[in-house]
Amino acid sequence: MALSTEEKSKVIEQYQKGSSDTGSPEIQIALLSKRIDFLSDHFSVHKKDHHSRHGLLKMVNTRRKLLDYLKRKNIERYQTIISSLGLRR
Repeated sequence: MALSTEEKSKVIEQYQKGSSDTGSPEIQIALLSKRIDFLSDHFSVHKKDHHSRHGLLKMVNTRRKLLDYLKRKNIERYQTIISSLGLRR
């Protein structure tokens, strides 16, 4: 259920700012979005998997907090990540 190393490295390469950037809010939001999308597909097959649903809600909450932080600190970066990921806000 976790992202493979190749998928994770692709996401990091796409959103990193420098060569050693692996933990910026944009990368964290993108990785969480990828995992959330995966779990959303998982629930279409496994409707009674409430344990994973709890983890999904935690991830959504964490992503929301990171997006709020980014919006507070730098609105341009916030708008860029929202548009590139296709999130509603």
